[in-house]
Amino acid sequence: MGEVIKFPKVSERFKGRTLCRSGFHKWEIVQEKQFDVKRGRLVTLMRCKRCGAEKTEAV
Repeated sequence: MGEVIKFPKVSERFKGRTLCRSGFHKWEIVQEKQFDVKRGRLVTLMRCKRCGAEKTEAV
C-alpha cells in the first residue's frame, strides 16, 4: 500500500506571513548603534520576527 501524506492546514502554512505581506512586520533590534561609514551616522539594524526581513534605521 502507498504512504498517506498529511497536508498542512492553510492556517499553519501561512502562519505569521499574512501580516508581513500587508506591511505589519514585527521588528526586533538585532544590533544597536552600529556606525555606517557611507552615511556617517549611527544606524540600528532591525529584523522581522515572522518573515526575516531586515531594515536599517538612522538614529
